[in-house]
Amino acid sequence: MHGNDPQADSPAVPSTLTLFYDGDCPICRAEVRWLKRHDRHRRLHYVDVAPVDFHAPAPLPARARLLERIHLLDAGGQVHVGMAVFRLAYRAVGLGWLVAPTGWPLLRPLFDRLYGCFARHRIGLGRRFGRPCDSGSCRLR
Repeated sequence: MHGNDPQADSPAVPSTLTLFYDGDCPICRAEVRWLKRHDRHRRLHYVDVAPVDFHAPAPLPARARLLERIHLLDAGGQVHVGMAVFRLAYRAVGLGWLVAPTGWPLLRPLFDRLYGCFARHRIGLGRRFGRPCDSGSCRLR
């Protein structure tokens, strides 16, 4: 169930997608702000999983796993992880063309691996590229 993106090549987008992100990550927060600005039809619902009292609803994994990579729960109850989330989220806000190459058969494995590397180092990258941690609690768990 995790990491699947069965809709990567179809134009249909579920009406409501729930995006689970690390609100302690400055890059993640910036991405969510960007998506919210472009989400004119309110197709995405955003949930910050950083608070220690957050409890993931089924069928999502525990909070610790949610903090490792971005997750999305679609209207059908399917959980998507990593780059699949961006492909679905961008398509939902009408900007799927921006990330479409990440789903092409020859490029998909590369982008999926690159996202994994990015996810592990996102806090350090944020600091390096001028997006410091505002909360003082930013660290990969």
